[in-house]
Amino acid sequence: MQVAENFSLKEHNTFGVDVNARKFVSVHSTEELRDVLQQTYASEIFVLGGGSNMLLTQNIDKTVIHIGIKGIELISESRDEVILKVGAGENWHQFVLYCIEKDYGGLENLSLIPGNVGTAPVQNIGAYGVELKDTFESCEAMRIQTLEIKTFSREQCEFDYRNSVFKNKLKGEYIITSVNFRLNKKDHQLSTEYGAIQAELDKNQIKKPGIKDVSDAVISIRQQKLPDPRELGNSGSFFKNPVIKESEFKNLQKKFPEIPFYALQANNIKIPAGWLIDQAGLKGYRQGDAGVHKNQALVLVNYGNATGEEILALSKEIQDKIYKKYKIKLEPEVNVF
Repeated sequence: MQVAENFSLKEHNTFGVDVNARKFVSVHSTEELRDVLQQTYASEIFVLGGGSNMLLTQNIDKTVIHIGIKGIELISESRDEVILKVGAGENWHQFVLYCIEKDYGGLENLSLIPGNVGTAPVQNIGAYGVELKDTFESCEAMRIQTLEIKTFSREQCEFDYRNSVFKNKLKGEYIITSVNFRLNKKDHQLSTEYGAIQAELDKNQIKKPGIKDVSDAVISIRQQKLPDPRELGNSGSFFKNPVIKESEFKNLQKKFPEIPFYALQANNIKIPAGWLIDQAGLKGYRQGDAGVHKNQALVLVNYGNATGEEILALSKEIQDKIYKKYKIKLEPEVNVF
């Protein structure tokens, strides 16, 4: 267990924002986590995973608990499937690569997403037509007040678009310690129709792709479009893709006939937020060291010394301009603290 006072979190958030934690504790087992929680008031806790889906705007005057619980365990195996139990502190992309190496299918479209396994269900991470919930079996989480471990089924997690029960009703009540995934061993059902995956496969003359081919294509696409947080601070997609009613969209389409969209259930339409920001002339826009990435307008970046407050101010300016032009309210995908 690592314990430090007045600890810089610059290396523990992918935006690279330099704020301090009053106290920093890194735990590597449920036992260590329980020990820390026993000694700390619930109101004095701030839970930190990979730091990839957050924007820190101030020093954290609490005990920051960094979840470093590792391990990948084979829980069950049949002819067609496996169930893996994965520690919350495992790096997400490294876990995906582990599955690719084992030829376990289902996560290949989620390659190169920053962050750790434990925070993935909170956000129901997704990319290129696939979401975490598609392979999620269950997770274990410790209740902060009672220190009891509870198992949550997929239904109990109430997954939605970049959302879950841990982000709403149970926010701040539980800490996820491990996640179970149900993955395919054979007859992989590949999802290549979303985004530029098929074009990438065609470019490489791959006619019968496997899960590694899809993973490699996703990695290539993401590297072309998205900055590496180790080189340029960012948290991936800053905003959610807005979802509006079909009737509202038809009125919008009359004014902007070229607007791209994806039809969803219940007469809902999803619009790419990056396109809205780009068309508003904000791709590459910069205010000091806070900016919009030059290749992907959905990504806000820290060019070096931007504060969290400056990045937040930029995000609000973007929201205002998008609403003024399209009458659409962009919602942040990242958590702001």
